[in-house]
This record gives sequence, C-alpha cells and structure tokens, in this order.
Amino acid sequence: MKRSVWQWLAVSSVLLSAFAGAETRPQYGATLKTATSIAPMSLDPATKLQSDSIAQRNLIRLMFDTLVVLDDRGNLRPGLATSWQAAPGNQRWQFVLRRGVKFHDGSPLTAEAVAAALRAANADWTVSAAAGSVALERNVPDLDLIASLARPRNAITKRSEGETLIGTGPFHITDWQPGKKLVLAANEDYWGGRPFLDAIEIELGKPSRDQLLSLDLGKADFAEVAAEQSRRVVADGHRILTSAPIQVMALLFTRDRQSPEDSKLRQALALSIDRSSIRSVVLQGAAEPSGGILPSWMSGYGFVFPSSQDLDRARELRNEVPRAPLLLLGYDAGDPLARVIAERIVLNARDAGIRLQTASSGATDLRLVQLTLTSLDARIALTGAAMAAGLTAPKFSGSSVQELYQAENALLQAQKIVPLFQLPVAYALSLAVKDWRQDRDGTVHLENVWLGNKP
Repeated sequence: MKRSVWQWLAVSSVLLSAFAGAETRPQYGATLKTATSIAPMSLDPATKLQSDSIAQRNLIRLMFDTLVVLDDRGNLRPGLATSWQAAPGNQRWQFVLRRGVKFHDGSPLTAEAVAAALRAANADWTVSAAAGSVALERNVPDLDLIASLARPRNAITKRSEGETLIGTGPFHITDWQPGKKLVLAANEDYWGGRPFLDAIEIELGKPSRDQLLSLDLGKADFAEVAAEQSRRVVADGHRILTSAPIQVMALLFTRDRQSPEDSKLRQALALSIDRSSIRSVVLQGAAEPSGGILPSWMSGYGFVFPSSQDLDRARELRNEVPRAPLLLLGYDAGDPLARVIAERIVLNARDAGIRLQTASSGATDLRLVQLTLTSLDARIALTGAAMAAGLTAPKFSGSSVQELYQAENALLQAQKIVPLFQLPVAYALSLAVKDWRQDRDGTVHLENVWLGNKP
C-alpha cells in the first residue's frame, strides 16, 4: 500500500513539474484582446493628422518597421537597415537594407519602396534608391537624422494593389474599422521571427475605466491606466506596470512676455505653485514634480531646474507689479483631472496675490497642457516638445550634454512654458499575459507576448 502511494506521489510530482514547465515556456497561438483610448481614422504613419501619442506609436509599430530603432537606452540599433554610413558634414547618409524582407502582401522590400515612403513623409528630404540601399541627403547638416528615422512617422509603408496600406511589421491588418476596431494577424514571414500570438483584437476609442471593466470581466488581457489611478488599480488587485516619466504637464502662455512686469508676474506664478501637494493629493503620487521639460533620467541634469514652491519670493515679485491683470487659465474641458489641477493652481496663485481664473473655453492667457516626448533621444525629445508647444525649436551643432542643457534652459528662460510634472504611462495586465516587455518610454512589444492559462 505504501509503495503504491509513493509511486502515485512520484508520478503526480513529475506531471506537475511538466505542467509548470510548459506554462513558463512561450506558447504559440491565442488572440490577445485589448483596447485603447485613441480612435484614429487613419493608420498611415506619415499623415500630418496622426497624433504622436504613446498609444498611437504602439499601434504603428505592430504593423510597420523603421530603418533603425532606438533601444531602451536611446542607442541606435538596426531595423530594416542593417548598417549605415554618414558622409563628412552630416548632410548625406547611405543605408544598406536588410535582405529577404517582405511586405505583408508577399512582395519584396525594395530600395525604391523605401525611398518612396521616406519621401512621402519628408518632403524636404532628397532620397534616392540604389541596389540594396538608399541614400538620404539634406541641404543642411542634421546630427539627428538617423535617430529621427526611428520615429513611427518614418515607418516604411506602401499601398497594395487594392490601395490597402501595408508594411513589413510583425502583424498585418485583417479588419480595420476607422475609429472603432482594428484586428491584426501574425505575420508568418516576419523577418524578426513569427510572433507568438496568432492575432490581436483592439477596440478603439474606449476610455480607461471601460478598459479596466473589460479586464475585470475577463474580456481583455491588458488595459491602459491613467497614471493617477495606478495606486487604486493596484489596491483592486491588478498587476500594474509603469514606464519612466515620459509626459510633461506644463503651463503654456499663449503670447510672448510683453514687459519686465510681465516677466516678474510669470516668475511669481511659477514659484507660487505647490507641485508637491498637487502630486500627493491629486495625482496620488504618480508624477514627479519638475521645473524642466526633459525628465532627469533622459537628460541627467533635471534637478538643476527648481520646482519647489517659494511663496515668499512669489509675493515679493507680485508686489513689484502694481497693476497686475487678471489672467485666464484654460484647460481641456473633457479632462476632469486637468480641471482639478487647474483649480489648485488658481488657489496657489491667489495665495501669492496673483489674480488667476480658470476658463474651459474661449481665449485665455495660458493653458494647462500635456506634452508627450517623441523619442528616447534627448535632442529629438526636446525639439519635439518645443514644436508641440509652439516654441522656437532649438538648433544643435554637437551632441554634448552641455549644449542640450543650454538649449533647454533657453526655452525656459523665454518664460512661455512652466513645466509642472513628469508623468509615466501605465498598463494593467491579466495574469495570462506572459513575457510583457516595455521600454522606458511606454513602448510595448506585443510581438514578444504570449498568453498562458487564465486563472
């Protein structure tokens, strides 16, 4: 009897070990179901109507590849180009294309197709095709051209005979309902290796709270989470993964400063804001108070820009402006979080004697905005943030940290932008999602994901 029991236990142990081992090994198959808050009407990466949100970038990279990619540290890595070389002067580059790559319709990736895609996205670039390579030429030196090729807007696309947009990415489109739904299937011939998932189904235009409800009901495998909701979502028992701070919340003045008094009033406003309190109470600790545009993890010097409240100094500066006007602070009326933060800023300003009032519509003197950094490359990120804010884009002649600091400091000294917080992006995952890989900028790599047994 005892011998039979021990034999049964031994066999059971082997079976359990085998099952556990199978669960930890990647499995092919299954359909991942998810949603996103954005509702794009086009999937063309090059269209100027395309947003540069993190959610949009994640959609684009599922279907389309770029010549180069930036790794999680902002270093250049080969993509559709295996190597590249710059001519002296940083005005001409030659890119050798990866061999054997095919578009989703089975046609080969050619230098002519790559050149046509880059010309469509960049009208001011001179792009020519040669045997197995493409050449890019600019009329001015451009130190950041190669890194800019990693941006989704420079993904390589072409039109099939049916005018369908196709790429070379890990998944191809099987159902596209603009603004409503996107269904993707695994690219069996993907040059980087077939994805583990068979398909991905994505609902478009679905708010985060609805995504979380779908996750709770087992109808979704992961959901986008607003950064300030992360703590509550964790308390509800969800598995949460967050990026590094990659979004900048800031005040943006709608006009240039007009006088020394105007400059003092703006400085007083910046010093009056209690970022720490807003972070703790409104943002639930999910953001980092910041006086700079770039996060410290990207620039290395973010700490030098002050972000602490100094009410005494703010009052001194306000008292030096005898006829300070009433300022109107605008915000996105559809964003409850923006409304609460705007109201807190108004209260802080009043403590310093500054007349500030919120306005959800109409002309305003300044606005509460949120900017997404467009690249893991610090120079491109700063340039993109400046352009999105309507500021003069910085020009770089070198790649030193000192030059980057000087460029950012010049933007801040112009007093059109007052950075407030650096925010991450967050995702809630079901326990079935395995091998989730996420870069510091919130980019997710669903080509690596597989689904295990759901509990």
